[in-house]
Amino acid sequence: MLFMNMSILSSTDLHRIFEKLDTNCDGFVSLEELNSVLQRICNTSSQFSLEELESLVEKKSLDFNEFLFFYNSISKEKNEENRGGDEDENDELERDLVKTFKVFDLDGDGLITSQELECVLKRLGFLDESSGKDCRSMIRFYDTNLDGRLDFQEFKNMMLITSV
Repeated sequence: MLFMNMSILSSTDLHRIFEKLDTNCDGFVSLEELNSVLQRICNTSSQFSLEELESLVEKKSLDFNEFLFFYNSISKEKNEENRGGDEDENDELERDLVKTFKVFDLDGDGLITSQELECVLKRLGFLDESSGKDCRSMIRFYDTNLDGRLDFQEFKNMMLITSV
């Protein structure tokens, strides 16, 4: 049930799902936690072995970003199976991305700085005081025009990187 209507989940919804899956609250979704929910939602008699699941996700546990990558790969497969209404879904996705971008663009200048990213992620409880370097690295990684900030297109590319 957690992955139903996959294409319409917001990043807030995904974070809530991640928190529910992270039953031991260690900031990671273990393969055991992931496998448990996959068995429930797939309603399958053929269970995944932990080895099969590890070969699929290539890790023993997933942090939130890795979980998003996994989620996006599942939702991409699901969307390819259900090709109807792609333009409506794309429009809705674009609107959701614009809303999400505005959450991070604190000063409304159309750019996300590492300071803005750090501020929002701290408010959401994703970062502690020692994580500022991670925000600068994240911005640099997705900053294709090398201006030290993310514009909407760079942000969109970052959010959709697994769908390409």
